[in-house]
Amino acid sequence: MVQPIPDNYPRVSAALAVDGAADAIEFYRAVFGARERMRIPAPEGKIGHAELEIGDSLVMVADEYPEMGFVGPKAIGGTPVTISVYVTDADAAFAEALSRGATPLREVADHFYGDRSGQFEDPWGHRWGVATHIEDVSPEELDRRVKEMFLGG
Repeated sequence: MVQPIPDNYPRVSAALAVDGAADAIEFYRAVFGARERMRIPAPEGKIGHAELEIGDSLVMVADEYPEMGFVGPKAIGGTPVTISVYVTDADAAFAEALSRGATPLREVADHFYGDRSGQFEDPWGHRWGVATHIEDVSPEELDRRVKEMFLGG
């Protein structure tokens, strides 16, 4: 019997349109340790569909197809979405991204909620947050820190 949700797919995954999918795949491999599990080349030399595993998650990547309305953030003036990825070393992932042409949006720093994280925009206009969990914060402590941060105590 066919499964309505395939066993090897998460319930939610991102599908990214980029102008230069092959280069984007290499970027995601270097920065996030992505593993390519599928690539469907299109006749005109583009990538029609590729699937990348990043840890236990799936990110789909394809070249832009404006005629089908499948365009990346640069074609529409940006994106309000940030894709968050936990990595073993946020500083190293952030530095690798910048070395490959990403634009820093928020430098890596320790945060009150227990993560060390930063944000960048990749060369195709997608926003990414990289984080490493550095402290388990109880709900009570988180509440205290939020109040201190916003209310000064």
